[in-house]
Amino acid sequence: MARLPATPETRSVRLLKVGEQVRHVISELLLRQEVHDDVLTAHAVSVTEVRMSPDLRHASVFVKPLLGKDEEVVLKALRTNTAFFQKAVAGKLKLKYAAKLRFLSDESFDEAARIDALLSDPKVKRDLGED
Repeated sequence: MARLPATPETRSVRLLKVGEQVRHVISELLLRQEVHDDVLTAHAVSVTEVRMSPDLRHASVFVKPLLGKDEEVVLKALRTNTAFFQKAVAGKLKLKYAAKLRFLSDESFDEAARIDALLSDPKVKRDLGED
């Protein structure tokens, strides 16, 4: 039987806790500017979510530069420094395996803006009965 894709509701508590710990470690590294990269030093980056694989060997790190500026440049800088982040996360969390990090752009803010724009459309407001 095929396994359904994991959603926040179906993931285990342990996966969520470890993901949150990884998020905190990466956020702390970026906040303290411990990564020696000019691009990451010049940009404020928000780590919005970390999704761990069931075996805790892979982590998808969703990031968004504040104000959405230079998103591709920031992602390239993060991907360039992946080894540094993996080593730092492995050193702080003391897990059996060091998770392989994969940095991805967080599209949830764009999706929320799109939905908000749809809901503020006069035709939709008319259908919802709002004046």
